[in-house]
Amino acid sequence: MYFDALTMACVAGELRSTILGGRVQQVLLIDNLSIGLEVYAQHQRHYLLASAHAELGRLLLASEKLRRGLDRQTGLLLLLRKYARGASIAAIEQPPFERVLRLEFEHPEWGSSNLVVEIMGRHSNVILVDALGRVLDAVKHVTPAMSPARPVLPNQAYSPPPPQEKLLPSDLTEYRLRQILEAHEPSDQLWQALVRGLAGMSPLLAREIAFRTLGQPRARLAQVERLTPILEAIHELLAPLQTGDWQPTVALEEGEPVAYAPYQLTHRGELGAMPSISQAIEVYTAAAASADPYAAAKRPVREAIASARGRLEARRAALTRSMEEAAEAERWRQWGEWILAYAHTVEPGQSELVADTGQGQVLHIPLDPQLSAVDNAQAYFARYRKAQRAGEEVPRQLRETELALRDLDQLETDLELASSRPEIEEVRRTLVEAGYLRSKKQRRGMPGSQPFSMTSADGLPILVGRNSRQNDEVTFRRATAGDWWFHARGVPGAHVIVRTEGADLPPRSLRRAAELAAYFSRLRGEPDVLVDYVQRRHVRRIPGAAPGLVTYSQEQTIRVPPRGPDIDEGET
Repeated sequence: MYFDALTMACVAGELRSTILGGRVQQVLLIDNLSIGLEVYAQHQRHYLLASAHAELGRLLLASEKLRRGLDRQTGLLLLLRKYARGASIAAIEQPPFERVLRLEFEHPEWGSSNLVVEIMGRHSNVILVDALGRVLDAVKHVTPAMSPARPVLPNQAYSPPPPQEKLLPSDLTEYRLRQILEAHEPSDQLWQALVRGLAGMSPLLAREIAFRTLGQPRARLAQVERLTPILEAIHELLAPLQTGDWQPTVALEEGEPVAYAPYQLTHRGELGAMPSISQAIEVYTAAAASADPYAAAKRPVREAIASARGRLEARRAALTRSMEEAAEAERWRQWGEWILAYAHTVEPGQSELVADTGQGQVLHIPLDPQLSAVDNAQAYFARYRKAQRAGEEVPRQLRETELALRDLDQLETDLELASSRPEIEEVRRTLVEAGYLRSKKQRRGMPGSQPFSMTSADGLPILVGRNSRQNDEVTFRRATAGDWWFHARGVPGAHVIVRTEGADLPPRSLRRAAELAAYFSRLRGEPDVLVDYVQRRHVRRIPGAAPGLVTYSQEQTIRVPPRGPDIDEGET
């Protein structure tokens, strides 16, 4: 994903020069993750697109009129029509070195509100916030179970993404740069050290800096002799933040766009200058969207996963409410007993009973005025018994629902990484077997997909499970107890096995397997990924869970950049 903090700054400048002060005339729902605004400014119409897609998240001015993609109403769409349509765009602000942009609306009737666009990979979101800082709605609802630190839900306070615990590039000196580089090994690559040490530094920008100073985008720190050229390259590339002199470009390989940036990309392919950053993003996105030959085959499966997730999240919310009610069970039993004790004082049509417990406590017990005292008591006893049953059954049902959601997360990753029809068909078949999708006649001759296998530089076999079934196969059928197991920490992804049969694991094979686990995971687009590894004997299936879901213990962790199997082993 190439939409970084510099790209957001360039987009912000373009929007300020075109739509700031303009009036929002129309709001459109382009797809499940994208909204469009038609803005009239400077005597012409402009079309603003904001998308929270995990891989193709973007904010830009579209070159053509946006079309409504979904023929349905959503809460966010209705609220945008209320607060944004007819409003003027009063401000456009970006927190320094963040991939976040805030558009402030001023509506003649409803006052101020803000549309916050966060382009952050799988965490991307488009959020409507009121003048008091409360979330009105968002493209993606984030529950406390999904993100305890930062839920995004209607009627809750909006919390911005946590600040990066890195040095601001504007504060960078030769001394601070030396500290950043010396915290890494000489064999580490320069671009990785810059990404880890500087706020707003994307992998693409860091590789451009390495190429301009050392002639190689993946140059190692051992090759750095002087820090001044690195500082000069950083200052040169960040200068447009002050001057506004951006140079939007796309990088072309064999005539196809493979990357975009708001500066001249010199380390990738042929340079293609663009008139605006919006057009650069648009050209790249169009090429990337059509690059997947199986996009049409994946679409209905992706929609089935989204639909199933919605049902499971609704079930989880209902079960959570039942758990909360179960906690009230004892109170309802007591209320029923106190109503019976005071039954002789209850008048017909009475809506509340005030009962003195004799222990310095006065209870205010709601009554149904249509029921007698005895019937009110029985109603509370019924709620008590129901809550007791829920207290016994709901925890198990909640665990099952959480496991099902984890399984869907894995299936979604399986689908995104699928590179053949058999792999897509396996995800669809799993959905059918789980009851999320209707069965259809399977095509004859459709072979099952197989785990990926290769040999490490040390001559050890490496197996990669690229979906749930393959994960279960490589871990529990092909691997022995003494082999080594790898998995990206905390996210859905591949199980990777190195066949050592109890022998020591060489460092080169360890790192290569970890790179594959990072690559075949949901974090493929990140600069580096934490990967857990442990001997296979410490990995266990989760009872009652879908194939591929496991628990493990005694793990160690390594941080590596994602690296796929199509890269030569000898690449530096």
